[in-house]
Amino acid sequence: MIASPRSNSAQSPQYKRNKASHSSFEMFAWLFMRLSGVVLIVLIFGHLFVNLLVGEGIHAIDFGFVAGKWSSPFWQVWDLAMLWLAMLHGTNGVRTIINDYAERNGTRMTLKTVLYVAAGVIIVLGTLVIFTFDPCPAGAVIDLPSFCPVP
Repeated sequence: MIASPRSNSAQSPQYKRNKASHSSFEMFAWLFMRLSGVVLIVLIFGHLFVNLLVGEGIHAIDFGFVAGKWSSPFWQVWDLAMLWLAMLHGTNGVRTIINDYAERNGTRMTLKTVLYVAAGVIIVLGTLVIFTFDPCPAGAVIDLPSFCPVP
C-alpha cells in the first residue's frame, strides 16, 4: 500500500526536518520576497531610467557622473536601498535553494554560513563605498571632475 502524500510516513528520513524549520520565519521570508521584489522593480527601473535615458544616456556615465549623483543624499539612499534589498532578496532566494537541495544538516549549515558571510561582506563594503566616496580626494591634481576645487 502506498502512503498518503501528506502523511509523515511518505517522507524519506533524509528529508525530514526538525520542528524549528516550520516556524513563522518562512512565512515572513516568503512575504519579504514578494514585497522586496516589487520595490526592487521600482528602484532598478528608476536607476536605469536616470542612468541610461536622461541626458546624454550611457555616454555620460563616468567618474564625474557617479560623483555628482552621489553628492545628493537622495541618490545615496536610493542606491543604498537598491543594494540592501537586492542582496537580502538574493540571499533569501539562495537560502531557500540550499534548504531545498542540501540533504545533510552539516552541508546545509556550511553553505548557509558561507552565503551569509559573503552577503554581509558585500553589504558592508557597498555601504562604505556609497557613504565614504570622495570625488575630490586631497592631494590629487590630475583628472579631477570639473566641480572639484583647484588646489
